[in-house]
Parts: sequence; C-alpha cells; structure tokens
Amino acid sequence: MKKTYYPTIKETLYHEKMSNGLNVYLMPKDGFTKTYGLFSTRFGSIDRSFIPLGETDLITVPDGVAHFLEHKMFDMEEGDASEKFAALGASSNAFTSHSRTAYLFNTTTNVDECTELLLDFVQELNVTPESIEKEKGIINQEIGMYNDDPDWRGYFGAISNLYHNHPVRIDIAGTVETVAEIDYDILQKCYHTFYHPSNMMLFVSGNFDPEHLMSIIRDNQAKKSFKDMPPIVRGDHNEPETIYKDYEENVMDVTMPKVNVAIKVDHVPQSPEEKLKRQLSFYIFMDMLFSKSSDLRDEWTKKGLINDSFFTNFSQERDFSHIIFAGDSPKPDELMAHIHQLIADIPHMTLDEEAFNRMKRNNIGTLIGFFNSIETIASLFSQYYLEGINLFDLFEAYQALTIADIKNILPLFCMDLTSNFIIRPLKANARC
Repeated sequence: MKKTYYPTIKETLYHEKMSNGLNVYLMPKDGFTKTYGLFSTRFGSIDRSFIPLGETDLITVPDGVAHFLEHKMFDMEEGDASEKFAALGASSNAFTSHSRTAYLFNTTTNVDECTELLLDFVQELNVTPESIEKEKGIINQEIGMYNDDPDWRGYFGAISNLYHNHPVRIDIAGTVETVAEIDYDILQKCYHTFYHPSNMMLFVSGNFDPEHLMSIIRDNQAKKSFKDMPPIVRGDHNEPETIYKDYEENVMDVTMPKVNVAIKVDHVPQSPEEKLKRQLSFYIFMDMLFSKSSDLRDEWTKKGLINDSFFTNFSQERDFSHIIFAGDSPKPDELMAHIHQLIADIPHMTLDEEAFNRMKRNNIGTLIGFFNSIETIASLFSQYYLEGINLFDLFEAYQALTIADIKNILPLFCMDLTSNFIIRPLKANARC
C-alpha cells in the first residue's frame, strides 16, 4: 500500500491496486465522525457504442442504458441493497453522469460492513426480464419529471443544439422510446464490459484506520474471480466540428423567461495535463468575468438583465467540452444580445493581471475548502481520476497557470459555434 502525504493541505492518501485491477484510494480524516465511500466505473450515458467483453464487433445500445443499469444494481439475491445499508445505520445512493456511474454510502458506524456491502452489491448483477420491465415504468416517470423541469429543459436544449451525433446531446436517462429497447441481454453485455474491476475505482474518506480497512477490501476482492479484461474499445461518435442548430425556443409554465447560450469547444486535449490546464483556465476566466464582485455582473444586474440565478459553466469530459451562460431574465432577447456581444469581444479582450491573480487565489482557496467535505472530495477525486488526473495535482496546476494560459483559451469563444435556447412563459410565446 502506497502512502502519500500532501503538505499543502495536510492530507494523507493511501493507494493500492488489487490483483484484479481495482484501484483503491483511502483518505482518513481526523476529527470526522462520518465515513463516505464512492465506487465508480468509467461508464456513462455517452458509452453507447462499444465492443462487448468476449466479442469482436461494435454494438450500439439504447440511450439511457447506463442510468438504467444504475437502478438495477441495487437488486440483490437477498433483497434491496439500500435496505441493507439502512440496517447498518447507513444511507446509500447512486448517480450516472455522461462519463461515469457511481455508487455510494454515508455512515457513522459499521464502516467495514458498509464497505464490503458496497463492493458486493456492485460486483454482482441480479436482474430478470420481469424486473427489467417493471423498472421501465419507474424510469419513464423520472424522464417525465425532468421533461417538466424548465431549468433542465433549457440546459439540455442548449446542449443538444450544439451536437449533431455525440450522445451528450441526449438526456442521461434516455427517452421513453430508447428505454423501451433495453433488455436483459443488453444489460448483461454492458455490465460485464464496464463493471470489471480494472475499469473501476473505490474511494473512501472519513473516520477509519486505513491499514485495517485496506485489509478488509483486499480480502473481499481476493474471494472473487473475474475474467481477464482487455482494453475497452469504444466507438467513434463521428461528431462534426459545426453546431447542429443555432436557435430554438420553447414555451413552458414559467414566471420568467430562461436563457441558455452554449458554445461548443472542439478538440479536447488528449493529454491529461493539457486537459487540466484548459479546464482551470476556463474556471479562472469565467470567474474574472462573472464573479459576485465583477464589474460586468454588476452592470448586467443594474440593467435588469440578470439576477442571482445567472451562472456560467465550462464542462469538459472524455471527448466533449462546452461553455454555457444561463439564467432567468425579464429581458431574454436583450440578455442574449449582450452575451453574443461578449462572445464576439472576448477573443480581443485585454486581460487584467491583478484580477487574474485574485481569481487564481480564490480558486485555490475554494479547492482547499472542498477538503472539509468528504462527500465533495470523493466525488471530485472520482471525476478527475476517470479523466486520468489526480485531484491533488490541481494545487500545483493552479499555481503554474499564467495569464498567457488564459489568453490561449480566448479564441475558443466563437460565435459560429454558439447556440441559443430560450424558454418563454405561456403568455409570451413570440420571439420578439
């Protein structure tokens, strides 16, 4: 077991790779009463084309299958995994993103038992054709709930307008039509391909002895056998460098219009180091533009264009990235015009080095603060790990950033790659 101490934040990380390929990371936290475990696999909603384990040809599975499998993993031969966690005094949950699925527990007691239960229920699939059909109704209700959520509709509307073929344009849960196509054989192929220990990672943080817990995990994994796993082959999405659509609007039962402006950022860096540099550069630059104390945010607020709901975000995962500006506005067309003008101006913008250094310090401070939450650290560690990045490297990466790195991303703000999605109230369904 490897032990690494990080003096910047006074944290110690323990790591061991099991003989079956599973990477385990433990971060004990002195003074904490809770323990949080997160078991993640590199399998998300965008993984719809791949070569199944033991086969030679690419297959394409229905949208939403990763999320569907997440639901079914809690079925155990002896009952529901969530009920077993509750009997141990723990809570449990799971989530699916575009590029990963994760299962978790949160507890103040029975850490050994909870860790083993987490490993056991995720490392065995128990489904029947009957249980699959029953689950479809539950997931269709969830899809309906998201379809009725104006914020979700606005966000996904803008993202889906950016992409022609990339599955990031499809809701993580899929659609009612694609869920109907999911069957026993599809779930089995997805599970045995993507839930192999070599494609997964376990992170546990909180109140425990790392030597003892690692021995529990080691013994648990030694009792199980897995087939040898070759590298997973995923299909190409064949995504053009253009956007699919530049404008769309919808009418919903909202009190105020919702504006979403998204920019497609092509050519995600292959190097984890370059990928991280680009991501952190975007974080700092967007804060320079729209932090709570920024002049631009204050100006747009005084003009009545935005309120506290307004936010910006840069998303970058395995093979896609995009920028989004979003928020409620009583003047949606005027706000959209201001965002467009900003996008046009950014590539020629002169940067304020003092503001850059201030935002860099703020971001480092925020990152340090994250380590006070075992839930946040587990999620972030998993997210970065599956992108080939060690979360603890972010401190050095932030320190190394220069204003030249920020200048390098400014040309990526491109009007030709910008799409707009507006949700208007029922009584105002005209664009102008």
